[in-house]
Amino acid sequence: MNKKIKLILLGILSILLMTGCEKEIEVKQPVRPVKAVKVAGFEEDMRRTFPGRASATEEVDLSFRIPGRLMTLPVDVGDDVKTDDVVARLDPHDYQVQQQLVEGQLENGRAALSRAESEYKRVMRIQKQDPGAISQSMIDSALEARDRAKANVRSLEASLQSAQDNVSYTYLRAPWNGTVVKKYVKNFQDVLAKEKILRLVDDSKIELKVDVPEHLIILVPYVTHLSVEFSPFPGRKIAAKIKEVGKEASQTTRTYPVTLIMNQPEDIQILPGMAGTVTADSIPPEAISEKGIVVPAASVFSADDKDVFYVWVIDEETKTAQRREVKVGPLTSTGIRIQSGLNPGEWVASAGVHSIRVGQKVRILAQSGEEVPK
Repeated sequence: MNKKIKLILLGILSILLMTGCEKEIEVKQPVRPVKAVKVAGFEEDMRRTFPGRASATEEVDLSFRIPGRLMTLPVDVGDDVKTDDVVARLDPHDYQVQQQLVEGQLENGRAALSRAESEYKRVMRIQKQDPGAISQSMIDSALEARDRAKANVRSLEASLQSAQDNVSYTYLRAPWNGTVVKKYVKNFQDVLAKEKILRLVDDSKIELKVDVPEHLIILVPYVTHLSVEFSPFPGRKIAAKIKEVGKEASQTTRTYPVTLIMNQPEDIQILPGMAGTVTADSIPPEAISEKGIVVPAASVFSADDKDVFYVWVIDEETKTAQRREVKVGPLTSTGIRIQSGLNPGEWVASAGVHSIRVGQKVRILAQSGEEVPK
């Protein structure tokens, strides 16, 4: 009997244990997305890189002021031209005929003016010698004829200047030294006024525009060195200078356009459109005396003890957050300088620090909000 009771009790216990296991639900801790920055040492903290694309300092699409048929197109893509070189020519025949026509009209107009002047002088001379020999209406008529002849000559002179200009406009000349990079038409083609004929660029100097985040634009005055490396020429550094800094940030990217300029190297040729990477070294005044690691101001927080400061350090492998005490230095133009407690290369949370818990699983997001590749 005792044996049966034992077996019954064991059966009941097994059922209870199985039921308890079924009811136990494993609660998975949610993975929290956290914006973070990868901190660097003093030298690296002062150096940043930005992508950009090269463009010529001067570029223009050349076109004729007048319509006509192309008669000469002596340049090809890649040709270098000098200032005032003829790069295209329209057939000038119709414009030359118009010029000759106006020249003939002007000659006749000047002859008519000479006759009108003589007639006016004649009637004025008669009126002076014998006031009653000629009427005032005859004098007025002669004066009016002379003035009309003068106005006609002035009009024809303007027409002649326009006709001469049109003949000169049949020549398309280079406005400065440059390189032909594109042709839009073919020779012997009829073209319209203002229609694009070819594109000319001056690549003796190269510009490169980069977009600088708004929290870094304040470092521009402290840039000590700029160099650009273009994708087709890895390892080749080209010195650059800041040409222009935009005064308004993009509403979508919150970045400011900064234009750099550099001389065209003698040993390689940088072409418009080439992708490049800018390396910028900057040392703000406060960084000279206080070396250390700079983190965003939002990364640092205090707990119960207001004199003790912490940051959340994220383990890159386990993706867990750990609170770490740090010694803070002065506030700089880019954040708070950490004098001790951090090592270069570590990830530090830069937002939402009061919502993170010790050991919490997190997903690292860059400052832009994009997830950092694993």
